Amino acid sequence: MTQRSSGWTIGRVAGAPVLVTPSWFLAAVVLTVLFAPTVRSYAPGMDILGVLIVSFAFVLLLFGSVFCHEVSHALVARSRGHRVDELALTLMGGHTAYSGEVRRPLDSALVAVVGPLTNLALAAVFWVAFQAQPVASIPALLLYAGAFSNAFVGAFNLLPGLPLDGGQVLESAVWAATGSRARGTVAAGWVGRVVGVGVVAGALLWPLAQGGRPDLVTVMWAALIGAFLWSGATEAMRAGRRRETVARIDVRSLAIAAVVVPTGTSLTDAGRAANGRREVAVVVVDADGAPRGWVDSRAAASVPADQAGSTPVEAVLVPFPAGSQVSADASGPALLEHLAQSSGGARVVPVLDGGRVTGVLDVARVAAAVRPQGRR
Repeated sequence: MTQRSSGWTIGRVAGAPVLVTPSWFLAAVVLTVLFAPTVRSYAPGMDILGVLIVSFAFVLLLFGSVFCHEVSHALVARSRGHRVDELALTLMGGHTAYSGEVRRPLDSALVAVVGPLTNLALAAVFWVAFQAQPVASIPALLLYAGAFSNAFVGAFNLLPGLPLDGGQVLESAVWAATGSRARGTVAAGWVGRVVGVGVVAGALLWPLAQGGRPDLVTVMWAALIGAFLWSGATEAMRAGRRRETVARIDVRSLAIAAVVVPTGTSLTDAGRAANGRREVAVVVVDADGAPRGWVDSRAAASVPADQAGSTPVEAVLVPFPAGSQVSADASGPALLEHLAQSSGGARVVPVLDGGRVTGVLDVARVAAAVRPQGRR
């Protein structure tokens, strides 16, 4: 399950909470201050309070557009069978978190592209409304700013590099062409890194090419955006590799074979049943063949030899949590989700094949199988 962002819930969309994170307030203050000179130049007679109010109105308009962007992601994600976990307004704008396996490139592309297309549609609406204004006014300024900001956000997000929406579209295209989502993620991640470097290079080199000097504030913002894109692309590539690793895990390759004994079996008889087996777990089943638990070998070894024949296996039994059994054919994300929901923190869960206990699955083994092996 996706870890929820910290913040304040202001509503729900597509069954998920809409959160305003603490970083949003920092973004709101910074953007209000940055937009204030534009308002001042447009209305030189306005007092400072009025300037700040109009500037903050623009910020609300901007984040309202971001909210529409995220809502479109959420609604399409839910329509494609995903569970939407949250919509959050953040320092960098916002994000929509949803869970559930993405099975087709088309689904991923549709969820991604609808966000920037929403912004471009809003830009067109704001532009038409701006053109309809009879005179230059504060509402006209806000409409123009809404058109420009939405056009910029929509076009920027369509750039073909992760973590941008256009990067997810590129990932889907490469996935569809090659059959490998991991290849798509790596390709879109590298393009995202190039875009990040390009943003910084543009802020530095474009003014020089025009015979001027780079603006410090512009360069700082470009560096912030470039760092965000680089780190986001890098994390996306790591997530893609993790996803590929998870897709390869399966119960049959990780399970430990089981020797099955009924309740009431003595430790001596259970030991004989497991004798000669290199790696085996002793699983205790009830009269119906349902797994009750596994025998802790260290606890069994602590029982004196002269008492083992009269000590039942229940004395050293580690119970299985109810519903923790896994199918021998389980694999990939579905296996991890089942373990997360039903293992109850248990170290070992039973493996069933055709309703019969055939082994056990050590949860620590599964965790080791999905853990990154060194830095890549």
